[in-house]
Amino acid sequence: MNTNSIGEALDEIRAISYFSTSLHEKESIEEVFWDVTRNVIQRLGFVDCVVYAFDKKRNVLVQKAAYGKKNPSGAIIYHQIEIPLGKGIVGHVALNKQAEIIPNTLGDPRYIIDDEVRCSEICVPIFVNDQLFGIIDSEHPEKNFFTERHLHLLTIVAALCSQKIKELQARSRKILTTANKYFKKLETLMRTHKIYRDPDLGLVATANLLGISACYLSSMINTYIKVGFIDYINQYRISEVKRNLLSSQYSHYTIVSVGLEAGFNSKSAFYSAFKKHTGITPSRYKEHTTRSSRSTIQRYQELVHV
Repeated sequence: MNTNSIGEALDEIRAISYFSTSLHEKESIEEVFWDVTRNVIQRLGFVDCVVYAFDKKRNVLVQKAAYGKKNPSGAIIYHQIEIPLGKGIVGHVALNKQAEIIPNTLGDPRYIIDDEVRCSEICVPIFVNDQLFGIIDSEHPEKNFFTERHLHLLTIVAALCSQKIKELQARSRKILTTANKYFKKLETLMRTHKIYRDPDLGLVATANLLGISACYLSSMINTYIKVGFIDYINQYRISEVKRNLLSSQYSHYTIVSVGLEAGFNSKSAFYSAFKKHTGITPSRYKEHTTRSSRSTIQRYQELVHV
């Protein structure tokens, strides 16, 4: 083995070792998928990777994480697509449950162009309890880029993913059997005591109020609501903001003051969260809703006088 080959082998071992270690910190399947694309694939020197999750109910594969041009920033997937089971290379690998290396995609009639044409592809299934769970798919602009060594490495990655996913699923089942009383208490703290109005409210402080660990609280919210702690708190804050923006009691408040009153600790945090949850700014929401209310009142008055 020459010096370059030894260096490549060491890089690959480090990538797998890093991934195996980092998996212990992951609290959701989504985090596991993003870890594959951002860390392992990047460390292996690949230029593109997409992880698909298999939707059993609809028999489609859904893009859940990406690395390369498909991932312009954050947790965004550009032109997110779904592939039916049996369609394209990804769909065939999912249907046949067999990993494949495609040396030349241009000569394969199954090839589906996503964001751009690439000349070679490697596709490895992820199994959980012997059932198809997802697909790791990577493409490269060069023909014959992927090797049997790449296939071996991605098979190891898929197996590590499977092991972590089973662990997360088991943890979720355990949480569901014990967390209900804590979740009910949390909802009471939110709805009755309105603790979300505290701008310094954090995961640890909330967990202390419930008498559980911060990690347990985070997992509980993710299991029941399918969102993170901050998004869960902000849902309550935004609901209050919506009510107060239209209330005469708060007519003398500025829009920002209404947001701060509901628990947001800054104008930027308020506007960012409001737009994330509603798709529009607070001022646009108030303007649109007020106009709609006036229009409804006007129509009612017209009907009364007919």
